[in-house]
Amino acid sequence: MKTAIVDGIATRYDVVGEGPAVLMYAPAGFDATIEKWTTQGVYAKIRPLDNLARHFSCVVFDRRECGQSGGRVERVTYMDYVRQGLGLLDHLKIEKAHLMGGCMGVSPVSLFGCAHPERVNKMILYWPVGGAKYRMTAHQRFAEHIGYVQREGLAGVVKLAREGGKAFGADPRGGPWAAVIQNDAAFAEKYAAMDVERYKAIVLGFVRTMFDRDTAPGPEPEDMLVCDVPAYIVPGNDASHSTAAARYMHECLPKSEYWDVPVSAQTEEATMPRLIEFLKK
Repeated sequence: MKTAIVDGIATRYDVVGEGPAVLMYAPAGFDATIEKWTTQGVYAKIRPLDNLARHFSCVVFDRRECGQSGGRVERVTYMDYVRQGLGLLDHLKIEKAHLMGGCMGVSPVSLFGCAHPERVNKMILYWPVGGAKYRMTAHQRFAEHIGYVQREGLAGVVKLAREGGKAFGADPRGGPWAAVIQNDAAFAEKYAAMDVERYKAIVLGFVRTMFDRDTAPGPEPEDMLVCDVPAYIVPGNDASHSTAAARYMHECLPKSEYWDVPVSAQTEEATMPRLIEFLKK
């Protein structure tokens, strides 16, 4: 694996395959690492990285605050994730790329397409997150973290994260910077010394900004309605990936195709030729 410094933050990345570039925003919420393209749920079943790499140069990376990438304590927004991907393309001297997002990765991909259409060829939006249950779960996860901070302090969060070794999604008490705490001792030391009230304000702003709606989070609908980037949308159907969220994105993106198929029919044999054909045509 390789590392690039993007916006002052270390980004772990790799390039797999040859051909036109596809920048891939990984699934798995706040544990969005390169490995999730081959190990996580539906992605382990359809094997997008293995299949796409036969036709494209797949740029995969650990999202900031995930895996072995770095992070910074600030009110993170989806635009920060867009900047990470944009900076990685600049680092690799890629002027224009296809984008693929899975799960929570759909949100920065769709925002990327709206904010920087000149850098994007086409977008694959696979299982967009969204829905009332998703929003409620996200807010509850952050509330558990804030509660732990209030009880144990930031030094307690550092101790928990380093001893438990779990990502935010697996143990909400560790918070959204758990992976950085685990991998960077200097970061952990500074984190533990932060003013608790200031930290709580940052975290509350983080969750309010990122999970602010019951549709698919990310770009504003008005921005999607004028986005000319072609998109292919594959719906999920569970508490985190509401089918309504995928339908909402299709309604808003004027050049989108919606694959109206149940999850049970989304096999590797059925799915991957469609995605490859969409990117190539």
